[in-house]
Amino acid sequence: MSCLANKAEGALSASSGFLSRTGISLKPVYYQTILTDFPEIGFFEIHAENYLSKGGPAPYFLAQIREHYPITVHGVGLSIGGESPLDVDHLERVATLVETVQPEVFSEHLAWSSHYSQYLNDLLPVPYDQATLDRVCRHIDQVQERLQRPMLLENPSTYFEFARSNMSEVEFLSTIAKRTGCGLLLDVNNVEVSCFNRRGNPYEYLNAFPMDAVGQIHLAGHTMDTNQELPLKIDSHDDTVSQNVWGLYQHTLRLAGDVPTLIERDGNLPSITELLKEAQFADEIRQAVIQERHHELAL
Repeated sequence: MSCLANKAEGALSASSGFLSRTGISLKPVYYQTILTDFPEIGFFEIHAENYLSKGGPAPYFLAQIREHYPITVHGVGLSIGGESPLDVDHLERVATLVETVQPEVFSEHLAWSSHYSQYLNDLLPVPYDQATLDRVCRHIDQVQERLQRPMLLENPSTYFEFARSNMSEVEFLSTIAKRTGCGLLLDVNNVEVSCFNRRGNPYEYLNAFPMDAVGQIHLAGHTMDTNQELPLKIDSHDDTVSQNVWGLYQHTLRLAGDVPTLIERDGNLPSITELLKEAQFADEIRQAVIQERHHELAL
């Protein structure tokens, strides 16, 4: 058996790689390298909306890569926080993709991006009040019923707070998880961005977060808008993970234990080698925290 065949077989044999090794975002620029070199990586994550067509290169390459690696599916267009009903046709296409790919997890955002027939290329925030909570729970129930599996809901990146909110973001997410049985996707970069923009403490946020509901972690880079009046951190996904976020990630693992982790990159795409290095660094942090916890238990 050839060296590459051995590497491919090793990648395929470890569906457990999703649990034990950090993954990276799957982008078309990496397709050929992945299928030629079979890099050592835990899994790849796709954005659902990039793979809903029945033909074309994206589904073709995804099917080949899926033969060798675990896949996670991350939705960006269901508009779970929207005031209008879910787009049933869109949900059906997402469900078909999930049934075909059989991903390790399916996740979506606590956000809205459509209002009836109007669609926006953004993930917009929601107020944290009872009416929104009830609506989001109904939408999650609908998604989970159609997918016949629990989903993960991601904490948002936000730039302001609604005056009508009467509960914290952590309380809002915790209640959703309890009511619907969904899990949570903890985006640590979003915690850094949101807490900076809303003048909160990211460590206090993480200390209060329901870690027992966390099924996956995202790490990403952000950029700084240096407006003199109101500087903001922007959840851009176009840079390396910052030192602040690495510190928060280590703190998260100390609270939650080892959790499947993704390096998320959507812009200014580097070579796949650079992303693999970030994934390896995340794995080193995971192993160090695991050893810390084992040492504490042994005392």
